[in-house]
Amino acid sequence: MTEDKITGTLVFTVFTAALGSFQFGYDIGVINAPQEVIISHYEYVLGIPLNDRKAINNYTINSTKELPTVPYLGDSIPTPLVEEETTASASLVTMLWSFSVSSFAVGGMIASFFGGWLGDRLGRIKAMLVANILSLVGALLMGFSKLGPSHILIISGRSISGLYCGLISGLVPMYLGEIAPTTLRGALGTLHQLAIVTGILISQIVGLNFILGNHEQWHILLGLSAVRAIIQSLLLFFCPESPRYLYIKLDEEVKAKKSLKRLRGGTDVTKDINEMRKEKEEASSEQKVSIIQLFTNSSYRQPILVALMLHVAQQFSGINGIFYYSTSIFQRAGISQPVYATIGVGAINMVFTALSVFLVEKAGRRSLFLIGMSGMFVCAIFMSVGLILLDKLAWMSYVSMVAIFLFVSFFEIGPGPIPWFMVAEFFSQGPRPAALAIAAFSNWTCNFIVALCFQYIANFCGPYVFFLFAGVVLAFTLFTFFKVPETKGKSFEEIAAEFRKKSSLAQAPKAAVEMEFLGATETV
Repeated sequence: MTEDKITGTLVFTVFTAALGSFQFGYDIGVINAPQEVIISHYEYVLGIPLNDRKAINNYTINSTKELPTVPYLGDSIPTPLVEEETTASASLVTMLWSFSVSSFAVGGMIASFFGGWLGDRLGRIKAMLVANILSLVGALLMGFSKLGPSHILIISGRSISGLYCGLISGLVPMYLGEIAPTTLRGALGTLHQLAIVTGILISQIVGLNFILGNHEQWHILLGLSAVRAIIQSLLLFFCPESPRYLYIKLDEEVKAKKSLKRLRGGTDVTKDINEMRKEKEEASSEQKVSIIQLFTNSSYRQPILVALMLHVAQQFSGINGIFYYSTSIFQRAGISQPVYATIGVGAINMVFTALSVFLVEKAGRRSLFLIGMSGMFVCAIFMSVGLILLDKLAWMSYVSMVAIFLFVSFFEIGPGPIPWFMVAEFFSQGPRPAALAIAAFSNWTCNFIVALCFQYIANFCGPYVFFLFAGVVLAFTLFTFFKVPETKGKSFEEIAAEFRKKSSLAQAPKAAVEMEFLGATETV
């Protein structure tokens, strides 16, 4: 078998699609750096007097230009009534900030259900173009938020950006999985996660106070994604439609061959067409698969449960907790500018995701996932030990720091990128859109739950919180070892047969009959 070659068209197409994933990461990280600046602006817009503002967040304006202040004509002597008003103002600002952050995840949860449906309805390219309208509207609302009621415009803009990212979290992995040659499917699949972490890192860098994260330019920082939306929309016109979509969904064999030849560089595409023909025959024998059927039909139940568990493992591994704790640990370690150390974590995040692009086809998906989870388990224990002994042994802060960097590294080797494209590999054309939609929804929901609950869990458990995550990671590691099949270099039928084999070990030969519904009757 000849090695699948990487063509200019394939590189251009993957880069263009990954711009959507980059936006996903940028929107995740962009709100964090200018937090105090935006809160300060909320207080100004809401007409909270400067004295009360200082009482609320004890924030000193670092910029040379101060925000215009509302004159305060009241008595300067604090009274119970003034204190009550200050507390009420603080609660209002906290609530508005909380909405500004979490509205993004709510938008993502809603839209994640429609990514696969939109891709099937319009085609992958047109679906990404339509999604960019949402990205542009969200970016413009946030970009002009300084000129109006900023809290309303930012919450609205973040919600609409969340809708865009919810669609993209299903569309991009699906498109990348369908245009990639079999031998490069894993490597190209990890580019979705690489683009996300690159977006997070860039948002952290441009959000620094001396770049865009200041009182004069924070609205530009939030609205900058409009530029990416316009650039990607223009580039998408030059990208070939998914050959799988053209052949299997639209029955356009000539167009599918033309698209394949553009992607493969004019080489013989008979092998790809034969694989798609086989998949189409299976898809035609399959009924239309709904999300409900993924769980009620025994043929799909095990693959969808495994897919969901991979996404739950990714979010519940404690990675968000790491980013929450990292700044305070870096501060206690005596680093004067912990924001740069946090950017360092983001850079390591990106480097190891890039490394996984090369490793995923060498070591295999399952192996990397297991290595990543095992490493995270050890790091989580060291982190908790470091945090517990921090007051007794000063050098323990460095143990915690090293554990943070290693934890992030192990996360990006396996649990970070792999769940996104493994779901696309588990399912043939029929059930794939529904499977990607429910997987993306579970990822967003877990993300929202972690964002909502982590603060309370951290307050309750204190430095012991990472022992809890270590236990969760260990449980998911064991689940992966016993239940997740290797998908490296295998066709969809072979992967279905792997599930049949694993299922038969637990359920006896009955499972083999059930899996015939998937058309996976060949001997592997």
